[in-house]
Amino acid sequence: MKADKVYLVGFMGAGKSTVARALARRLDWRSVDIDEAIEQRERETVSAIFAKKGEAYFRAVERAVLADQLPSRHLVVATGGGTFVEPQNRAIMCQNGVTVWLDVPLERLIARVPADGRRPLAADRDEFERLFAIRRSAYELAHYRVDAGRSGVQAIVDQLVDWLEH
Repeated sequence: MKADKVYLVGFMGAGKSTVARALARRLDWRSVDIDEAIEQRERETVSAIFAKKGEAYFRAVERAVLADQLPSRHLVVATGGGTFVEPQNRAIMCQNGVTVWLDVPLERLIARVPADGRRPLAADRDEFERLFAIRRSAYELAHYRVDAGRSGVQAIVDQLVDWLEH
């Protein structure tokens, strides 16, 4: 096994949470969703945190929640869409486990992510596309890339298990 911790990175709507749960089940590991952990810690939704306290506050909490995961092993972590973009977070993740980019084409993400306000950074489609273009260059720094745009969850999990074992 290449590592005893996997960080899934990628844009919102890429399937990180779903793949994390499925991969953890397959490996008999635990999974953690960073956004869910933030919501539990703050007792508010991500969108409420953004609206009331701003992105800078959210990113600080995100860093703290990520740091909480460092001692754990046999863990699959579904990161938020912006987690890996922050250089400090990226360095921590790359040193503490393996990072896997779930790469999904923009058109597919637009179809998956409603502009209904539940995801604060998806409400404005022009901003969504701009953010996607900016974040791609960070995602490309992950240890491994999976074309997750056309594959089902089980096919992605199979590919990841094969990569981790060889």
